[in-house]
Amino acid sequence: MSARGMLSVVGSAVGGLIGWNEPVPPADPEVLRALFADLGVRISPDDAQLAEAVRYFQIRTGLPVDGEAGPRTVHLLTRYAAEARELSRIRAA
Repeated sequence: MSARGMLSVVGSAVGGLIGWNEPVPPADPEVLRALFADLGVRISPDDAQLAEAVRYFQIRTGLPVDGEAGPRTVHLLTRYAAEARELSRIRAA
């Protein structure tokens, strides 16, 4: 199993233990860029810029800051992105 696949499995298992009810997407760079885009943050294909965005997100949300999109970071980013999409739908209505 790839490291990315393992992160997804671990994230889902941890999420189930602490009550997350939505699946955690893989920590794939393109998925992360799409989630950040939902928050209005555009990130270039540069991996360093993505790591910096992840670090900033971790700082702002009180997560441990390591610049890596582990299960907790991806889950919270997914939740915030879903809320941002919902707010956009409400504004458009």
